[in-house]
Amino acid sequence: MTEKNIIVIGSSNSDYIITMDHFPQGGETLEGLSFHQAMGGKGANQAVAAQRSGGSVRFVTSLGNDSNGRNALAYYKNEGIDVSLSLLTENETTGTAVIWVDKRGENSIVVIPGANRLLEAGYIINHHDIIQNADLIILQMEIPYETVKTICGIASRYGKKVILNAAPASCLEEEILRSLYILVVNETEAETIAGEKMEMTGEDGIVKTLLGKGVKNVILTLGSKGCIFSNGMECLRIPAFSVEVKDTTGAGDTFCGALAVGIHKYQSMEQALRFASAAAALSVTKLGAQPSIPHEKEINDFLKSLNILT
Repeated sequence: MTEKNIIVIGSSNSDYIITMDHFPQGGETLEGLSFHQAMGGKGANQAVAAQRSGGSVRFVTSLGNDSNGRNALAYYKNEGIDVSLSLLTENETTGTAVIWVDKRGENSIVVIPGANRLLEAGYIINHHDIIQNADLIILQMEIPYETVKTICGIASRYGKKVILNAAPASCLEEEILRSLYILVVNETEAETIAGEKMEMTGEDGIVKTLLGKGVKNVILTLGSKGCIFSNGMECLRIPAFSVEVKDTTGAGDTFCGALAVGIHKYQSMEQALRFASAAAALSVTKLGAQPSIPHEKEINDFLKSLNILT
């Protein structure tokens, strides 16, 4: 298999992770269980996941020219990721996320975008050749909306495949939706784009609505219930793997990064989804977003242990 040239364009943050017994109520003070700092941001998480899963990744992001930003670039280079077109800016600090994790592994997150706001459409237009030369482009919604729209437009003109993880939840124009190869959404994100409540339409109904808006392929992620894939002709339901959950932070991002590699690695979407699901399952067994992302061998070994061919 030749390496897939994957371009991830998106956010990079410094994550400050606090574990606790339960989330505090208003006015309540709790004693936390632990604290640590790690690299994060949906774009960065997906870039690391794609690289560790066996992809050849170029990551375009915007960081502050501060210790967090410089350390992040060095870290990504050490992972083997090409960050030669990423930005360091004096005008904003590196993005930050404060992450609470309770004893059940559930998380609550506050994000301060910082330099991520400065990854502007004009910069992408000036470097449109990175899209032209990509095999696959991965996007999220933690960079400016116009930047995402511009990338999708350029990719469409060149006939390039875009995987958009529409997170955080955002309303999207049909122009963007029609340009996508795959839209990856959770329940909240699906409801926001579809303008419907899943409890009214059901999972299949909301997927059908998204396909009706021009999306070629939809993946609806359902946490511990797995995921649904549909393109209007083929529909797959992939159950989640049963593991001991310590922290769900970054599981969706791990899924997206591994999916990009799995699509190239396997002949069928079902196998690609199982590969991505296995990566996501392994990620929730450890604390933190990027520290928990598994490598290709770990994913393959996990699948083999369950007698699932890789």
